Amino acid sequence: MIIKPRTRGFICTTSHPVGCAAQVQEQIEYVKSQPALKGPRNVLVIGASTGYGLASRIVSAFGAGANTIGIYRPSSSTDKRTASAGWYNSAAFEKAAEEAGLKSYSITGDAFANETREKAVELIRSEFGQVDLVVYSVASARRTDPNTGEVSNSVLKPIGQSYTNKTVNFHTGEITSVTLEPATEEEIRQTVTVMGGEDWELWMDALQQGGVLADDATTIAFSYIGPELTQAIYREGSIGQAKDHLEATAHKLNDRMSATGGRAYVTVAKALVTQSSSAIPVVPLYISALYKVMKEKGLHEGCIEQLQRLFADRLYAGGDVPTDEQGRIRIDDWEMREDVQDEVAKLWNELTTDNIYDLSDLEGYRREFFQLFGFETDGVDYEADVDPNVEVPHLR
Repeated sequence: MIIKPRTRGFICTTSHPVGCAAQVQEQIEYVKSQPALKGPRNVLVIGASTGYGLASRIVSAFGAGANTIGIYRPSSSTDKRTASAGWYNSAAFEKAAEEAGLKSYSITGDAFANETREKAVELIRSEFGQVDLVVYSVASARRTDPNTGEVSNSVLKPIGQSYTNKTVNFHTGEITSVTLEPATEEEIRQTVTVMGGEDWELWMDALQQGGVLADDATTIAFSYIGPELTQAIYREGSIGQAKDHLEATAHKLNDRMSATGGRAYVTVAKALVTQSSSAIPVVPLYISALYKVMKEKGLHEGCIEQLQRLFADRLYAGGDVPTDEQGRIRIDDWEMREDVQDEVAKLWNELTTDNIYDLSDLEGYRREFFQLFGFETDGVDYEADVDPNVEVPHLR
């Protein structure tokens, strides 16, 4: 079929296998162009098909020569629809890893389910023995408790009072005002249940109890802080409560793992175009302004550059890992530079529908959004007839 992007709000319902594969290869080539890492040997990535999870897997494999297992949702193609971008990304990664002589396996299923954890433990035991890096990169709107069956839903709302600010329709460039009502206590509780550290801890418990976690293992999860501009909707909002719980979980895991030489961290990353960030009002407009400033200063990074820097300059640089006062690894340091934020704030005050394309990088934002799904990738013929049915080589 000839595959074109079909959008519904901040979601693209189609994805392009050739475009996804080209982008994965581009990330691989970037990592291979960097100095080799003395990093992990066997890696489990929970939430491995896109974004920071995929980048973690690529850096581990092609930077450090690690064997990897990726956990992600099943989403193969049918006669009427394409597979997800994550499926195509994973297929491309595994083919490249196989060609490089690296072991790589995929487990598709609900990352929150005990059954998925059990499958992962058995696969690690049979193929790797143990893992020495566990990357937790799960972003979801809903979670079913694996023991009680309770379904919780996350919300992106302020706390305490309503919040009003600018937002943009990144498809049309129209800037409007948006008002978000505050989250209820129950909504906050459910958001923490979905996006906090509870599931991360369940994963680490299962790996440790299954005997497949190396004594000196490292585990990381991802967070975001951001500027004053986005505080009400993000860090001081319902999702911020979940990130606080995630960070508290990191301390708890680190205390436990350090007894055998292990370590656990939350990594604070920069604002990037993801499916999750595109769903948050205000944030796409902020990222568009941020991209313009950071690109002009030569500071812009995508997921792969961020993860390469995390591994090379933080986790596996030798010696103590640099952290902030809360024990978090900060790779948002370039975003949060005073000169960067001062310029973003100045642009923010001036942005209107009439000048959006002049004062921000909204076009770059829009392009990166479609690239999440394999579109608008250089060198890909989008008029060509392609087979949407792509197999993941080592799917379990």
